[in-house]
Amino acid sequence: MNSKINILSDSIGKVIVGKDDTIIKLIASMLCEGHVLLEDVPGVGKTQLITALSRSVGGKFNRIQLTPDVMPSDIAGFTMLDTKTGEFIYRDGAVMCNFLLADEINRASPKVQSALLEAMEERQISMDGRTHKLPQPFLVMATQNPVETYGTFHLPEAQMDRFFMKLSMGYPAPNEEMKILERTEKHNPINNIESSALTVDEIIEMQENVRNIRVTEQIKKYVIDIVSSTRNDRNATLGISPRGSIALYKASKAFAYIYEREYVTPDDVKKAGVCVLAHRIILSPQGKSEFGTSEEYIKHILDTTPVPSMGS
Repeated sequence: MNSKINILSDSIGKVIVGKDDTIIKLIASMLCEGHVLLEDVPGVGKTQLITALSRSVGGKFNRIQLTPDVMPSDIAGFTMLDTKTGEFIYRDGAVMCNFLLADEINRASPKVQSALLEAMEERQISMDGRTHKLPQPFLVMATQNPVETYGTFHLPEAQMDRFFMKLSMGYPAPNEEMKILERTEKHNPINNIESSALTVDEIIEMQENVRNIRVTEQIKKYVIDIVSSTRNDRNATLGISPRGSIALYKASKAFAYIYEREYVTPDDVKKAGVCVLAHRIILSPQGKSEFGTSEEYIKHILDTTPVPSMGS
């Protein structure tokens, strides 16, 4: 594994126990400048994971607890009149940071969700004829509870498609939970991260290195074959969009970089497949009957799509 990735993963591991795969996928998403939706039940460490990442990198971290009374201006900021100069000045909203934790995004009104996702897509705020660029890197990590539906607003498919990855933590194993009890006995484990493992500039440099990873024509065709097979399938009402194929392409390059390769392999594509594609799929009634979840459907697609030979 890349030495800097190892350092960053170890730093996050001081807080999060036994979720190495989720940590690596979160880092891969950051390397691709992609936003992450963490969907899981309360209390499994979603917020701790995101806070640990921001502390380990040392960028500016903001958190906003999304509730029905949050306004778009809380997200994007607002302009106000400076009585001394007579000019309008911009006041930062929550998005003016490197890492934004949008807690319980499905509790925000659709208007607030749209304001947040516009910033995610454009990486800038336009207000009163002026454009305000967001800092680099900029990563939104949103959480939602899949069990509770009372008082929530469902994220439309068009907005779900803007999340680069959708991840889950899952319950810890008994031995992992024992470590969690020991770590939390005297203090919050987030205090275990005493200094940043990497700098913001190092993250930006790593993002550039990911862009330079080589991808053969065979691998590009493999990515297209995977996404195309979802578009004319009676098991899927909504197939993968071109945004999804771009995300799979980028994530595959990130995994190649993480594991110190200068080129992408089919295994990199498969590793990225479920977390990048599953939340972009809507299964038909037949698909739900046969596969149950979109994750299982994508696993089936990955298992049945012919894998290119690296020597061809």
